[in-house]
Amino acid sequence: MTVRASARERVPVLRRAPLWALAVVLIVVLLTSMVIAIGIGPVAVPVGDVVDAVTRHLGGAGPAGRYDFIVWELRVPRVLQGAAVGAGLAVAGLLTQAMTGNPLGDPYVLGLSSGAAVGAVLVLTTAGSAVLGVLTVPVAAFLGALAAATLVFALARNGSRTPPARLVMTGIALAQLLSGVVSFLLLTTQNSNAQQQVLFWLLGSLAGTQWPLASVGAVAIGLLIVAAAAGSSRLNLLVLGDDGAAALGLNSSRLRLVLLVLVTLLTGTAVAVAGSIGFLGLVVPNLTRLLVGADHRRAVPVGALLGALILVWADTAARVVLAPTETPIGILTAVFGVPVFLLVLRRSATGTAGLT
Repeated sequence: MTVRASARERVPVLRRAPLWALAVVLIVVLLTSMVIAIGIGPVAVPVGDVVDAVTRHLGGAGPAGRYDFIVWELRVPRVLQGAAVGAGLAVAGLLTQAMTGNPLGDPYVLGLSSGAAVGAVLVLTTAGSAVLGVLTVPVAAFLGALAAATLVFALARNGSRTPPARLVMTGIALAQLLSGVVSFLLLTTQNSNAQQQVLFWLLGSLAGTQWPLASVGAVAIGLLIVAAAAGSSRLNLLVLGDDGAAALGLNSSRLRLVLLVLVTLLTGTAVAVAGSIGFLGLVVPNLTRLLVGADHRRAVPVGALLGALILVWADTAARVVLAPTETPIGILTAVFGVPVFLLVLRRSATGTAGLT
């Protein structure tokens, strides 16, 4: 009895907390952070005015107040898109790590972000926005991620099986190749303006976010996260390995294909609307498991909320750190996210962010 009690005491309190309680707390913190973030910028907007403007629009009352345009047209879609992208990249990282059985896995390892980068850079250095207007770069990035995923899966396939190690090595090799293509496109273009746009896009940015893109991206990512959460119990079986999963009636190769599709859609959508934001898909999943355990039924919803929360504040910092110049988000997620993750990792009870 004493041994059981002491073992229970060593389990972090977040791992013992009910999922609904964690979700409620994180949702409240996220919504509060979003309201505060909307008010922060070159023009400071009081929290009361932010709440008034948002509630009026949501209630159908229409615009009112001197800050209405700044709040509703400029900052609300940006903060909403930041939350959606953060949640999408975090869940994409969780799915990638479960699919590959590797806590170091993220969408970059599978070459998806590199594929999206090739699509976006190819458009920026050649056609610009002449094809589909503001949607040209997002559509090109999304198609690039889809093409990369298709190629990775085809090359990693071994008969009827898709070995996770082969999937990772194929993705890494393809990512290096596509990175070389991006560098080649940058070196050969004579458009200096395009080079600056590409550099900023490759480091990630939510600048210039508009309602159509933000709403479509948020809805798409939200539906994909719901789909991932619905199948989260199967992810726990996949971590057991192919033989262990097969003994419990799970077709690992088929599930990996489904996961690759989900990861591709999540990553493609996130990168299409916000550019390449590094480290989030690696850091947040491992941080989530350190806090709430390896059970994906808890990790997927908690990871999505943590990813949204982190990116909302990262984007807020990007707007004010070097104001009026905007800092790419990818720099901030690397500078602040990785040290925090390493600190938590060192203080964890096991010293590992393993999947089991």
